[in-house]
Amino acid sequence: MTATPSEDLLRRLAPQVLGALVRRHGHFDAAEDAVQEALLAAAQQWPAHGTPENPRGWLIRVASRRLLDELRAETARRRREETVAALTPADDLHAPPPGESRHPREDDTLTLLVLCCHPALSTASQIALTLRAVGGLTTAEIARAFLVPESTMAQRISRAKKTIKQAGARFATPSAHELPARLTPVLRVLYLVFNEGHTATSGQALHRAELATEAIRLTRALRRLVPHDGEVTGLLALMLLTDARRDARTGTGGELIPLAEQDRTRWNKHAVDEGTELVGAALAAPGPLGPYQVQAAIAAVHDEAAGPEDTDWPQILALYDVLAELAPGPVTELNRAVAAAMALGPRVGLDRLAALDADGTLADHHRLDAVRGHLLEMTGDHEAARAAYQRAAARTLSVPERRYLQLKAAALAPPSGSGTRT
Repeated sequence: MTATPSEDLLRRLAPQVLGALVRRHGHFDAAEDAVQEALLAAAQQWPAHGTPENPRGWLIRVASRRLLDELRAETARRRREETVAALTPADDLHAPPPGESRHPREDDTLTLLVLCCHPALSTASQIALTLRAVGGLTTAEIARAFLVPESTMAQRISRAKKTIKQAGARFATPSAHELPARLTPVLRVLYLVFNEGHTATSGQALHRAELATEAIRLTRALRRLVPHDGEVTGLLALMLLTDARRDARTGTGGELIPLAEQDRTRWNKHAVDEGTELVGAALAAPGPLGPYQVQAAIAAVHDEAAGPEDTDWPQILALYDVLAELAPGPVTELNRAVAAAMALGPRVGLDRLAALDADGTLADHHRLDAVRGHLLEMTGDHEAARAAYQRAAARTLSVPERRYLQLKAAALAPPSGSGTRT
């Protein structure tokens, strides 16, 4: 089901409103509850009465009232009156509308992101909380990204909120001295939010463009804070080079079009040029090489090829070998197996998938069987390929991916009436 313009606006504004409340009042957990109530009120009232002239200010006022109601139950009268006087500053009611350029140190959303990556939290909790509060992903979507049950993720997010409160964290952009320690989880969060936007893990649409766009915006803001960090620059380059293909990834009916079959004239040339330039800057940056720089270099090799037959697969395989040293893991190995198949032959790729079968981490993930089906099809084993595509289709929650995999399986079915005659 396609989101309405009002729903898209609320999704974009939610982290900004939460940031405004937490920055001025603290109480992260109570503030998030208040924002959710304000969003519900907006979803009920705006369709009937129209969107307010300043929707962000409207949400801040309503959420502030909700938060005040909660604080009144716990605070003395004098404290209540002081809180009322400070609740909704005039500068917030006249804040720039969504999409308008703001200096990164004034960007509540970016500051909220950094707050969610507080050092008191584990890396996994930092990422989960930020995906929920800043990225707007549901608990179920985050659980799928982490390959854990939804109940486990719900508990992790709840504990993270309590830890933030107990740590007495301030809502303030960290100094240039503090920021480097927060970069690793912040970059990981932005990467996951972008990935969910680029290829949604569930639903009717292949893309969630608002998430990809927000991840790019936040990464640009982060780079303005640390312009010489190679990994920040590399991540921005990776996002731009990947997002440049968005329009070519779906057909007129929303069907998935794989990279090798895309009309490359539909790629966003401006994004490709900017991303390629940023790759050069990222690789030239001081400090050790990082995984986002390498992934950006891989994306640049893909985007620079005039057609699929021009892709420099040996170079991509070499880059994946480097990435496997920097960021080992099952997803890296899966992509490395594809590169090996394209550079050295499908049997080499299938042999590498055997190691992933033994590992078991991706046993229930559709991508493992989707890749297996592709490589088996390349070898000419259509029966085994069809079975792999069918298993992959049964495991994905993305409707466009499921339809694509089902069509791949159907195309490999034996002709009707064929068979051995006796």
